[in-house]
Amino acid sequence: MKKYLLIIASVFLTSIAFAQTNTEEVDLLQAAFGMEKKTIVSAFVQPSPSQSDAFWALYDQYETERKALGKERIVLLEQYAKQYENMTAEQADAWMNKVMALQKKTDKLIASYYKKVKAASDALVATQFYQVESYILTGIRIELLEGIPFVQK
Repeated sequence: MKKYLLIIASVFLTSIAFAQTNTEEVDLLQAAFGMEKKTIVSAFVQPSPSQSDAFWALYDQYETERKALGKERIVLLEQYAKQYENMTAEQADAWMNKVMALQKKTDKLIASYYKKVKAASDALVATQFYQVESYILTGIRIELLEGIPFVQK
């Protein structure tokens, strides 16, 4: 399971790293990753038949919002890639403030959907959702951090 998730994340992130920022390319990559991710989520989140429709409707809403944040992350990574060799302290600080704000938004998003899923189903389903999403997002964060060069001075 862990290897499968990390392989998917690696392929997704590597594809993004080599793709030029083109909205259509990013949308295509996110759609492909989203389909694989949904398969993984469905293996670990087990809503009852009466909860299933509500859960998957909320999950689709969550994915739409998460993908928008993912696009912001790609823009930040591209900005960093263009500047990191000659980045000033002010640019580094500004970039980090944006990165940290985006991470807070992402964490807030998953927490808000935990509450929505819990209200629509129960705490067990919401916990399963939170755990698998946290695992996937953590894997993606690790992959991103491993690929980011350090600012040289």
